[in-house]
Amino acid sequence: MDTEAPHTQRGHSSPLEGDGRPRFVFSRTRRTAGGRPLTWRRAGVLGVICTVFLLLFSNFVVQPFLIPSRSMEPTLQVGDRVLVNKLAYRFGGQPQRGDVVVFDGTGSFVRERPDANPVGAVLHGAASALGLAEPSDTDFVKRVVGVGGDDVVCCDAAGRVAVNGVPLEESYLHPGDAPSAVPFRIVVPLGTLWVMGDHRSQSRDSRDHLGEPGGGMVPVENVIGRADWIGWPLSRWDSVGGGHG
Repeated sequence: MDTEAPHTQRGHSSPLEGDGRPRFVFSRTRRTAGGRPLTWRRAGVLGVICTVFLLLFSNFVVQPFLIPSRSMEPTLQVGDRVLVNKLAYRFGGQPQRGDVVVFDGTGSFVRERPDANPVGAVLHGAASALGLAEPSDTDFVKRVVGVGGDDVVCCDAAGRVAVNGVPLEESYLHPGDAPSAVPFRIVVPLGTLWVMGDHRSQSRDSRDHLGEPGGGMVPVENVIGRADWIGWPLSRWDSVGGGHG
Protein backbone atom coordinates (compact mmCIF):
# COMPACT_ATOMS: atom_id res chain seq x y z
CA MET A 1 0.00 0.00 0.00
CA ASP A 2 1.37 3.34 -0.99
CA THR A 3 1.35 5.59 2.13
CA GLU A 4 2.86 8.70 0.46
CA ALA A 5 0.36 11.50 -0.07
CA PRO A 6 -0.25 12.26 -3.72
CA HIS A 7 1.21 15.50 -5.06
CA THR A 8 -1.22 18.34 -5.62
CA GLN A 9 -1.13 19.93 -9.04
CA ARG A 10 -0.32 23.65 -8.92
CA GLY A 11 -1.11 26.05 -11.69
CA HIS A 12 1.33 28.66 -12.92
CA SER A 13 -0.48 31.35 -10.94
CA SER A 14 0.36 29.75 -7.58
CA PRO A 15 2.73 31.84 -5.44
CA LEU A 16 4.75 28.70 -4.57
CA GLU A 17 6.66 26.76 -7.17
CA GLY A 18 8.72 23.63 -6.86
CA ASP A 19 11.51 25.05 -4.72
CA GLY A 20 9.06 26.53 -2.19
CA ARG A 21 10.02 30.14 -2.85
CA PRO A 22 7.21 32.61 -3.55
CA ARG A 23 6.78 33.70 -7.12
CA PHE A 24 4.79 36.74 -8.23
CA VAL A 25 2.93 37.30 -11.42
CA PHE A 26 2.32 40.92 -12.42
CA SER A 27 -0.57 42.08 -14.57
CA ARG A 28 -0.11 44.87 -17.05
CA THR A 29 -3.57 46.17 -16.24
CA ARG A 30 -3.90 48.24 -13.09
CA ARG A 31 -6.93 47.76 -10.95
CA THR A 32 -9.03 50.33 -9.17
CA ALA A 33 -9.96 50.17 -5.51
CA GLY A 34 -13.10 48.25 -6.49
CA GLY A 35 -11.09 45.58 -8.26
CA ARG A 36 -12.01 46.61 -11.79
CA PRO A 37 -9.18 47.07 -14.26
CA LEU A 38 -8.27 50.73 -14.92
CA THR A 39 -7.94 50.97 -18.67
CA TRP A 40 -7.01 54.03 -20.71
CA ARG A 41 -10.68 54.41 -21.64
CA ARG A 42 -11.81 54.39 -18.01
CA ALA A 43 -9.01 56.80 -17.08
CA GLY A 44 -10.17 59.14 -19.84
CA VAL A 45 -13.78 58.98 -18.66
CA LEU A 46 -12.71 59.71 -15.07
CA GLY A 47 -10.67 62.67 -16.32
CA VAL A 48 -13.64 64.07 -18.23
CA ILE A 49 -15.93 63.62 -15.21
CA CYS A 50 -13.46 65.42 -12.93
CA THR A 51 -13.05 68.28 -15.41
CA VAL A 52 -16.82 68.71 -15.80
CA PHE A 53 -17.23 68.70 -12.02
CA LEU A 54 -14.56 71.38 -11.60
CA LEU A 55 -16.12 73.51 -14.34
CA LEU A 56 -19.56 73.27 -12.75
CA PHE A 57 -18.11 74.00 -9.31
CA SER A 58 -16.24 77.07 -10.59
CA ASN A 59 -19.26 78.27 -12.56
CA PHE A 60 -21.69 78.15 -9.62
CA VAL A 61 -19.74 78.06 -6.34
CA VAL A 62 -16.07 79.12 -6.25
CA GLN A 63 -13.96 80.16 -9.23
CA PRO A 64 -10.20 80.69 -9.26
CA PHE A 65 -9.33 84.03 -10.87
CA LEU A 66 -5.82 84.80 -12.14
CA ILE A 67 -4.66 88.34 -11.31
CA PRO A 68 -3.21 89.80 -14.53
CA SER A 69 -2.15 93.33 -13.48
CA ARG A 70 -0.73 95.50 -10.70
CA SER A 71 -3.95 97.46 -10.13
CA MET A 72 -4.73 95.80 -6.80
CA GLU A 73 -1.25 95.80 -5.23
CA PRO A 74 -0.30 95.25 -2.49
CA THR A 75 -3.48 93.31 -1.67
CA LEU A 76 -3.21 91.17 -4.81
CA GLN A 77 -0.04 90.52 -6.78
CA VAL A 78 0.38 89.65 -10.46
CA GLY A 79 0.04 85.86 -10.78
CA ASP A 80 -2.05 85.41 -7.63
CA ARG A 81 -5.05 83.15 -7.99
CA VAL A 82 -7.90 84.38 -5.88
CA LEU A 83 -10.90 82.24 -4.99
CA VAL A 84 -14.05 84.09 -6.00
CA ASN A 85 -17.10 83.26 -3.90
CA LYS A 86 -20.01 83.19 -6.34
CA LEU A 87 -22.56 82.52 -3.59
CA ALA A 88 -21.71 85.69 -1.66
CA TYR A 89 -24.46 87.77 -3.31
CA ARG A 90 -26.65 85.07 -4.79
CA PHE A 91 -29.24 84.80 -2.00
CA GLY A 92 -30.13 88.43 -1.40
CA GLY A 93 -26.72 89.66 -0.27
CA GLN A 94 -25.34 92.88 -1.71
CA PRO A 95 -21.74 94.08 -2.22
CA GLN A 96 -20.53 96.17 0.70
CA ARG A 97 -18.02 99.00 0.86
CA GLY A 98 -14.55 97.50 1.11
CA ASP A 99 -15.42 94.23 -0.65
CA VAL A 100 -13.01 93.13 -3.38
CA VAL A 101 -15.20 92.00 -6.26
CA VAL A 102 -14.76 90.46 -9.69
CA PHE A 103 -17.20 91.78 -12.28
CA ASP A 104 -18.02 91.83 -15.99
CA GLY A 105 -17.17 95.32 -17.19
CA THR A 106 -19.16 95.10 -20.42
CA GLY A 107 -21.18 98.31 -20.74
CA SER A 108 -19.28 100.08 -17.96
CA PHE A 109 -15.52 99.61 -18.31
CA VAL A 110 -15.66 98.37 -21.91
CA ARG A 111 -18.35 99.37 -24.39
CA GLU A 112 -19.00 95.93 -25.83
CA ARG A 113 -17.59 92.44 -25.76
CA PRO A 114 -14.90 92.10 -28.45
CA ASP A 115 -15.41 89.62 -31.28
CA ALA A 116 -13.56 86.36 -30.80
CA ASN A 117 -13.25 82.94 -32.40
CA PRO A 118 -16.10 80.89 -30.84
CA VAL A 119 -14.00 77.75 -30.33
CA GLY A 120 -11.08 79.73 -28.94
CA ALA A 121 -13.42 81.66 -26.67
CA VAL A 122 -14.87 78.44 -25.24
CA LEU A 123 -11.43 76.93 -24.62
CA HIS A 124 -10.11 80.15 -23.09
CA GLY A 125 -13.23 80.43 -20.94
CA ALA A 126 -12.75 76.90 -19.62
CA ALA A 127 -9.07 77.53 -18.88
CA SER A 128 -9.76 80.83 -17.12
CA ALA A 129 -12.58 79.21 -15.12
CA LEU A 130 -10.01 76.78 -13.75
CA GLY A 131 -7.50 79.57 -13.07
CA LEU A 132 -5.14 78.31 -15.77
CA ALA A 133 -5.37 81.34 -18.06
CA GLU A 134 -5.81 85.07 -17.73
CA PRO A 135 -9.44 86.18 -17.38
CA SER A 136 -11.47 87.61 -20.22
CA ASP A 137 -10.65 91.17 -21.30
CA THR A 138 -14.04 92.20 -19.94
CA ASP A 139 -13.50 90.81 -16.41
CA PHE A 140 -12.03 93.07 -13.72
CA VAL A 141 -11.17 92.93 -10.03
CA LYS A 142 -11.55 96.09 -7.92
CA ARG A 143 -12.52 97.26 -4.45
CA VAL A 144 -15.99 98.64 -3.76
CA VAL A 145 -15.68 102.22 -2.51
CA GLY A 146 -19.29 103.38 -2.93
CA VAL A 147 -22.66 101.62 -3.18
CA GLY A 148 -26.00 102.89 -4.42
CA GLY A 149 -26.95 106.23 -2.87
CA ASP A 150 -23.44 107.07 -1.59
CA ASP A 151 -21.91 110.52 -2.06
CA VAL A 152 -18.23 109.84 -2.89
CA VAL A 153 -15.77 112.74 -2.90
CA CYS A 154 -12.08 113.10 -3.47
CA CYS A 155 -10.46 114.67 -1.92
CA ASP A 156 -11.18 116.25 1.48
CA ALA A 157 -8.92 118.80 3.17
CA ALA A 158 -6.60 115.98 4.30
CA GLY A 159 -6.43 114.45 0.80
CA ARG A 160 -8.66 111.48 1.63
CA VAL A 161 -11.62 109.91 -0.14
CA ALA A 162 -14.81 110.59 1.79
CA VAL A 163 -18.10 108.71 1.58
CA ASN A 164 -21.22 110.49 2.86
CA GLY A 165 -18.98 113.00 4.58
CA VAL A 166 -16.91 110.36 6.41
CA PRO A 167 -13.23 110.11 5.36
CA LEU A 168 -11.90 106.62 4.61
CA GLU A 169 -8.81 105.24 6.32
CA GLU A 170 -7.55 103.20 3.39
CA SER A 171 -4.76 101.14 4.93
CA TYR A 172 -4.78 98.84 1.89
CA LEU A 173 -3.47 101.52 -0.50
CA HIS A 174 -0.16 100.92 -2.23
CA PRO A 175 2.64 102.66 -0.28
CA GLY A 176 3.30 106.12 -1.69
CA ASP A 177 0.00 106.31 -3.60
CA ALA A 178 -2.39 109.22 -3.08
CA PRO A 179 -6.07 108.25 -2.67
CA SER A 180 -6.63 109.80 -6.11
CA ALA A 181 -4.75 112.16 -8.40
CA VAL A 182 -8.08 112.93 -10.09
CA PRO A 183 -10.57 115.02 -8.09
CA PHE A 184 -14.19 113.92 -8.35
CA ARG A 185 -17.54 114.02 -6.64
CA ILE A 186 -20.30 111.63 -7.60
CA VAL A 187 -23.52 110.22 -6.22
CA VAL A 188 -23.68 106.49 -6.94
CA PRO A 189 -26.99 105.54 -8.61
CA LEU A 190 -29.01 102.80 -6.93
CA GLY A 191 -28.17 99.33 -8.20
CA THR A 192 -24.60 100.29 -9.12
CA LEU A 193 -21.13 100.42 -7.54
CA TRP A 194 -18.20 102.85 -7.58
CA VAL A 195 -15.01 100.76 -7.63
CA MET A 196 -11.30 101.58 -7.43
CA GLY A 197 -8.03 99.68 -7.39
CA ASP A 198 -5.75 99.60 -4.35
CA HIS A 199 -2.77 100.67 -6.49
CA ARG A 200 -4.41 103.93 -7.48
CA SER A 201 -1.61 105.15 -9.75
CA GLN A 202 -1.72 101.87 -11.74
CA SER A 203 -5.46 101.28 -11.79
CA ARG A 204 -7.95 102.10 -14.52
CA ASP A 205 -11.19 102.12 -12.58
CA SER A 206 -14.42 104.09 -12.15
CA ARG A 207 -12.48 107.38 -12.23
CA ASP A 208 -11.33 106.71 -15.80
CA HIS A 209 -14.87 106.32 -17.13
CA LEU A 210 -16.57 109.36 -15.61
CA GLY A 211 -17.32 110.94 -18.97
CA GLU A 212 -18.50 107.74 -20.65
CA PRO A 213 -21.98 106.19 -20.77
CA GLY A 214 -22.65 104.80 -17.32
CA GLY A 215 -20.19 107.22 -15.73
CA GLY A 216 -17.89 104.45 -14.53
CA MET A 217 -20.60 102.81 -12.41
CA VAL A 218 -20.73 99.00 -12.34
CA PRO A 219 -24.21 97.44 -12.24
CA VAL A 220 -24.56 95.13 -9.26
CA GLU A 221 -26.01 92.48 -11.60
CA ASN A 222 -22.65 92.37 -13.41
CA VAL A 223 -20.76 91.30 -10.26
CA ILE A 224 -19.47 87.75 -10.67
CA GLY A 225 -18.52 87.26 -7.02
CA ARG A 226 -16.45 88.36 -4.06
CA ALA A 227 -12.73 87.59 -3.87
CA ASP A 228 -12.40 85.95 -0.45
CA TRP A 229 -9.08 84.08 -0.46
CA ILE A 230 -5.72 84.00 -2.18
CA GLY A 231 -5.43 80.33 -3.10
CA TRP A 232 -2.12 80.33 -4.96
CA PRO A 233 0.83 80.53 -4.55
CA LEU A 234 0.72 78.72 -1.22
CA SER A 235 3.21 81.16 0.27
CA ARG A 236 0.53 83.86 -0.07
CA TRP A 237 -2.43 81.81 1.15
CA ASP A 238 -4.55 84.29 3.09
CA SER A 239 -7.96 85.93 3.22
CA VAL A 240 -8.35 88.95 0.99
CA GLY A 241 -10.24 90.88 3.64
CA GLY A 242 -12.31 93.98 3.14
CA GLY A 243 -13.88 96.91 4.83
CA HIS A 244 -12.79 100.46 5.36
CA GLY A 245 -11.17 101.70 8.51
